[in-house]
Amino acid sequence: MITQAYEVVFYQPLLNILTLFYGTIALGDLGLAIIFLTILIRIILFPIFSRSARHQSVMQRLQPKLKHLQDVHRHDKEKQVQAMMSLYKEHKINPFSGFLFLLAQLPFLIALYHIFLNVFKPDFLDGLYPFVSRPEAIQPFFLGLIDLGRPSILMVGLAALGQYFQGKLAIPPKREEEELSDAERLGRRMIVIGPLLTLLIFYNLPAAISLYWATTSVFSVFQQWVINRELNHGKVGTTGKTTDGVNGVS
Repeated sequence: MITQAYEVVFYQPLLNILTLFYGTIALGDLGLAIIFLTILIRIILFPIFSRSARHQSVMQRLQPKLKHLQDVHRHDKEKQVQAMMSLYKEHKINPFSGFLFLLAQLPFLIALYHIFLNVFKPDFLDGLYPFVSRPEAIQPFFLGLIDLGRPSILMVGLAALGQYFQGKLAIPPKREEEELSDAERLGRRMIVIGPLLTLLIFYNLPAAISLYWATTSVFSVFQQWVINRELNHGKVGTTGKTTDGVNGVS
């Protein structure tokens, strides 16, 4: 039942959209079709990602205040938690919002993983809708140069690089003589750990998967840049509250 629902809701629609893009706007280039499909998915998930990214960015800027509350109530954990939750409520943020975007994109990632693994198999196109033209064959190349059916260190490197810059943008610069909290130290370590994990995980996978991850990382970099501009100019941060007080934290 779950498998059937997954195929009907995620796998088959994405397969058909990818094939449709391949035969139309991508001009028979699988790499371009993957990029167009990735952009479409990110547009669909845009409201969730935008809200999640804004919450995470504001939380990073609240770290000095959170650390202050932890120090003030270090002998009373209950008051410490209450004070922190009040601060979250004041700025209308959810500390667990980052998981929402991960959960939202998980079904898409699983479906795309299966699609990219099966795209070069003879029966791959058996699930096409009647109105989607069936190509004679799907060529595995991106721009006629990169074989997306094989691992590509170039694609993996681009995916890791995009993830690094997205993480870098999400972390505010360290102020002089500022002592970082444990959460801040972990966040700054993840800027490097995340891309390294990407290199390790994608190294032996088809380049089609790396291309998807690289494209979504570039999309994230641009969106994070826009969010940072809004926060730095004191514009709306999450759900209508200005962020002047956040940027001024010291």
